[in-house]
Formats: sequence, C-alpha cells, structure tokens
Amino acid sequence: MKYLQKLGKSLMLPVSCLPVASILLGIGYWISPIGSGVDSIVAEVLIQAGGALINNISVLFAVGIAVGMSDDGDGTAGLAGLVSWLTIKTLLSTDAVSVYQHIPIRDLNAAFYNIDTQFIGIIAGLIGSHCYNKYHNLKLANALAFFSGKRSVAIITTVYSLVASFLLYFIWPDIYTSLVIFGTSIVSTGAFGAGIYAFLNRLLIPFGLHHSLNSVFWFDVANINDIQNYWSGTGTLGETGMYMTGFFPIMMFGLPAAALAMYSTAKKKHKKTVAALLFTAGLSSFFTGVTEPLEFSFMFLAPGLYFVHAVLTGISAFICALLPVRAGFNFSAGLIDYLLSFKAPMALNPIRIIPIGVIFGLIYFFLFRFIILKFNLKTIGREDDHIDLPAEFAADDYYTIARIILDGVGGKDNVTSIDNCITRLRIEVIDESLIDEEKVKRAGISGIVRPYKGSFHVIIGVKVEFVTNEFKKLCK
Repeated sequence: MKYLQKLGKSLMLPVSCLPVASILLGIGYWISPIGSGVDSIVAEVLIQAGGALINNISVLFAVGIAVGMSDDGDGTAGLAGLVSWLTIKTLLSTDAVSVYQHIPIRDLNAAFYNIDTQFIGIIAGLIGSHCYNKYHNLKLANALAFFSGKRSVAIITTVYSLVASFLLYFIWPDIYTSLVIFGTSIVSTGAFGAGIYAFLNRLLIPFGLHHSLNSVFWFDVANINDIQNYWSGTGTLGETGMYMTGFFPIMMFGLPAAALAMYSTAKKKHKKTVAALLFTAGLSSFFTGVTEPLEFSFMFLAPGLYFVHAVLTGISAFICALLPVRAGFNFSAGLIDYLLSFKAPMALNPIRIIPIGVIFGLIYFFLFRFIILKFNLKTIGREDDHIDLPAEFAADDYYTIARIILDGVGGKDNVTSIDNCITRLRIEVIDESLIDEEKVKRAGISGIVRPYKGSFHVIIGVKVEFVTNEFKKLCK
C-alpha cells in the first residue's frame, strides 16, 4: 500500500506539466478549430507547442516517476529514468525487433508498435528510482573512483534496463494484449463503464490510489489514452472524452453546492469560522478542479455522505457519456479546462455541461442538506462544542501552519520522512501515540488520513508545497 501510494503521488509530478499544454492547445484550437497552420500560423505554433508535451507523456512519466520515487528527489534519479526509457524504447523498437525476429516490420506483433507508452514510462521510472536509491552512495576502487556515487547510477540503470528489455521482449506482447482487452472491455460497456470508473475514482481518493487508476483510462496504459486522443484529435468523436466529461458537473457545480449545504447546516456560532474554509475549497473545485480540500472536509466526518458523492459522480459520468457530451482536461475538470476544451477536436456538445451541472448542483445541495440534518452528521461546523475549530491566522502564514502540525505530530524527533503530493503533506512518524489530531486540526487543514501504520497524511490543499517547505525547515 505504501509503495502504491508513493507511486500515485509520483504520477502527479509529470501530470503537473500538462496544464500548460492544456492552455496552449486550448487557445490554439479556439483560434483555429481545424488545428492547421493554413488559416493561422499562431494557432499552429500553440498547438504544436502543446502537443510537444501531450505527445511525449511517456518520457515525462519516466523522468517524473524516477524523481518522485527516489528517496530524496534528486535529479540524478530523473536522468536514470530517462536512460532507462531510451534503452527500453530503442531495444524494443520495431526496427530492432524486426532484426531480432528476421521478419518484416509489417508482420510484427502490434505490441511492438506501441512500446512508447505511459506503461513503459512507468517501468523506466521505477527502474531509474530503484537504481538511484540503491546505488547513489556506491563506492568503487580508486581506479574507478570517478564513477562512484551518483555517477554510477546511469551506468547501472542501463544494465537493469537491458535485463528489463530482455524480459519485456517475451512478456510485453501478452501484457499489452491483456491491457487492451481490459480497456476494450470497459469501453465496450459504454456509458456504464464510464460511470463505474468515475465511481471507483472517487472511492480511491482516501487511499491516494486514484492516480494509478486514472493512468489506465486517461493515458495509454490500456490503449484508451483519453487525454491525448481528446486534444490531438486522434480519437473517435463521440467516444473519446467519456472518461473525463462526467467530472465537470461534479467539480464545477456539485461539490461547491455541497460546500454550501455544509455551511447552511453548520452551527450559527461556527458559520463565520467554517465559511472561509468551505468558500476557498469550493472555489478551488470550481475553477481548477482540485477537490481534495473540500472532499476531505467531510470524507471522514461523514463517510456515508462521501459514498453518496462517489455514487453521484458515477451517475454524472454515465449521463454525460450517454447523451453524449464530451469535454476534456489536461489537469482537472474545473472552469479553466472546461473553457479551453470547447474547440478541441473531440469536443461534443460541451455547452450541455452547464445545465447538467446546475441540476447536479441542486441535487447535491438539497440531498447533502437533508442527509446531514436527518442523520445529524458531524460535518464541519457541526462538531461537538468541545472540539476545537481551526485557529485563525493568515492563510499564507505557512510557518505557523507547519509549526502547529509539527507540534501535533509529536515534534521533529518523531518525524522520519516528509513528502507531499498535490494537496497532501505526507509524514512518516516513529510513535503514532504522540500524534494529537485535534492539535493538528487547529492548523486549518481540510482533513487527516492514516493510510497505514506510521504514516500520517495532512490534507492542506494546493498550497501544500509551501507548508511542506516550512515543515522541512522546522525539522532540520
């Protein structure tokens, strides 16, 4: 579980490169919907620039995962990931395999035409990070001392990648076929499959594993590749985008409405305190599609309510896929990506997302309000009076936030590892009994997760990196 969570976090590093691609492609397609330099050189430049990232996601995965999975985030790990990716890609290219098998390229197994995928990028990144973690302190004899330490990592990575290429030569066709069958089985269920995926996507968020599931549907792991096909126009109109569209009504309308419902049911004396947190989290969901700060505000306080949210997300995806409506994103399903996706080649009836979203917003508000009041759920602002609410301090006072969290986890002597993903501060501790969750909550955080023994995740939001930097300084 720990390894998979770290992998899920690492996937966000390369994915974080994609918003700029979304902006470039979105503006380019707004200028020239046909995506050709014939009617606009500016559009062609923007589309090609955005495509430079979208069309090379596999190498971004190799480098990003290698850095993210390394013990200290050193750039040497990224270089090792790149070395592994280049080695595997070259040794298993159609030209190379054609020579190995003494047959024409046209007769090769289809798997070798698809070696440059995110799946191979993930493998290369894992190889690079493993070699870095294990060998970056390697000491060699004096005659070879120049190649000691970090200089040895890329060399050793090449050897590992040779072995990996040899194994993949025999098993990659079967792996590829299995992935295609898996993806095809989901696609074959149409709107129902899209709904099941969206439902599972939300259920995995508490464990931080939803990014791993996303890689199957959004990238080229199982030959679905929803994001790249949507923006490059290489997909199937009416089909491509079905694994993204259903999130827009939820992130832009549903969750902000849920925040309003929680605010309306909060105790009167707490409304002012919780308003800032819920308002900020709601705006984050609406504009950028970053939902964790809001979801974690009720995920563990009212797990039944969160299950309802997951079901509604699945229903949204099902409806959007069925109508059909198609819109896409490069980062997440917020207003920014929504507007940029209007002129993308695979866009289909994106304007319909607005009335669908309004309906889901109303459903979220009245259903959440009814459930909270009916079952007296202790959502934010409805806690028992002896429970402390977040302390009041400047939202950008990252030092104070970090200090409160550090005090709450038992001080720096109790901390063994510090990391973060897009919204979470991930802490490994020696003694869990020293953690005071109520003290941590006074930092104004959105939620707390304990995924496994010794691990403590603090849900902060999109400014988590600044808090993490201050937290690391305090732990020195």
